[in-house]
Amino acid sequence: MVAEETLNGFTGFGRKNSNFQYSRSHDDAQARAAAPFDQDRVDAIDPMSRRWAWIEIDLSAIRHNVTEARRHMRPGCKLCAVVKADAYGHGAVRVARTALSSGADMLAVATVDEGVELRKDGIGADILILSEPPAAASPLLLEYQLMPSVYTAEFALAYAELADQHGMRAPFHLALNTGMNRIGVRSENVIEFLRQINFHRALDLKGTFTHFATADCPENLDFSIQVNRFLEAIDAMRTAGVDPGIVHAANSAALFRYPDVHFDMCRLGISLYGFHPCPETHSLANLKPAMRVYARITDCKTVPMSEGVSYGLNYRSPGSVKICTVPLGYGDGLNRALSGQTNFILDGQYCRQVGNICMDQCMFEVDLRTYGTRRRLDPQIGDIVTVVGSQGDAVCTITEMAYQLHTIEHELCIAFSLRLPRIYV
Repeated sequence: MVAEETLNGFTGFGRKNSNFQYSRSHDDAQARAAAPFDQDRVDAIDPMSRRWAWIEIDLSAIRHNVTEARRHMRPGCKLCAVVKADAYGHGAVRVARTALSSGADMLAVATVDEGVELRKDGIGADILILSEPPAAASPLLLEYQLMPSVYTAEFALAYAELADQHGMRAPFHLALNTGMNRIGVRSENVIEFLRQINFHRALDLKGTFTHFATADCPENLDFSIQVNRFLEAIDAMRTAGVDPGIVHAANSAALFRYPDVHFDMCRLGISLYGFHPCPETHSLANLKPAMRVYARITDCKTVPMSEGVSYGLNYRSPGSVKICTVPLGYGDGLNRALSGQTNFILDGQYCRQVGNICMDQCMFEVDLRTYGTRRRLDPQIGDIVTVVGSQGDAVCTITEMAYQLHTIEHELCIAFSLRLPRIYV
C-alpha cells in the first residue's frame, strides 16, 4: 500500500485528485491575456510613432535636380541616374521611379543585389552595374537583365558562355581605365582586350565608359589627360570596326563644368540628390537637397551650473539653460565627431548640440536668457527639432556637417539612412 503523501502549499494541490475546474470565462480571460493585441494592427503602427526620429525625402527635389541636369545637356544626350548605395541613402526604388518619370533614361547601381532589388519592384529600365561582378553571379545578370561592366576577359567569356548555353545575349558596358586606376581596361590596351573576347557570339557591347578622378578639382590638367586618353581609345575602337555603343564619361561635376565630355550620356550621381560636387558648380546649377532629418524632444531638464552632460562630462552647464534630448545618435548617422560642433533648429532658432553624441541619443542646449529682441524658447517634450533642413531663416545642412568632418556629403547621406525610417513627401 502506497503511503499517502503529505500535502504542502507548493506541491500538494498539483497532485491532489479533484473535480475542480476553472470556469470557461477564466480560460477566455487567460487567452485574451496571452494575446491582448491584434498583431496586424500592432505591426501597422507607423515608424514615427515607434521612435521620434526620421528622415524626410522630398521627391519634388529629385524631379527638380533631374530637370536642372537636363537643362545643361544637349538634346539627344541620355541621362543615367545613379541610385547605388540605396540611392545615396534616399531609397533606391522611390528615387529610381521618380528619376525615370522626370527624364532619366536608365539607371546605374554598384552591386548585383542593388539591381535585383529594382527589378523585383517592377522597374524595367536598363540597369548598369558600375563594376564587374564575380562570374558566379552571371545567372542573376541574365535572369534579371542587368548589364555588368566588363574589364577582364575571364569574366566576359564566362558570362557570355552561360548566356550562349541558354540562347541569350550577354550585354555589357566596357570600362576603360584612363588614369583613375580603380577599375577598367587600360585605354591603350583596348584593342588587344577586345581581340580576346570579341570572337564570342553572345557578347553584346552596349556602351563604353570611363570615370574622371578630378572633374571636381579646380586644376584640370589631369582631367584633360583622361579626356584625351578616352577619346583616343574610342577612336581606336571605331577604326578597328568596333561600335563602342553608348559613350559616357561625365559624372555630376563634368556634367555641369565640361559640356564637351557629355558624349552620348551623362551619369548623374550626387547632384541627383541636390548636392554640388564642387564649389565651381554653385554658380552653374540650382540644386535642391532632397534629404531632411528630424527628431522630437524626448526629455527636457534644467541642469544646474557646472554639472556635466553625456559621456565624459566634457560639456558643463553654464546655468540658465535647458538640456533637451533627442533620440538620434551616431548609430543613426549623426557622426560622433560632430559632438559640440553642430547646431539644431528649434522653433526657427539655432540651438547648440552639447555633450558627446551617444549611439542612440544626443543633447542640445536651449539658452533661457533673453537678449534684446531674441525670442526666448520654451522647449517641451514632443517638440520637433530640425537636424538637417531649414526653418525660418535658420538652415542646417549636410554640406556643413561634411565640411566640419573633412569628408563628403555622400558619406553622411548614406549613414543617416542606416536606421532612420524614411518618409516621402
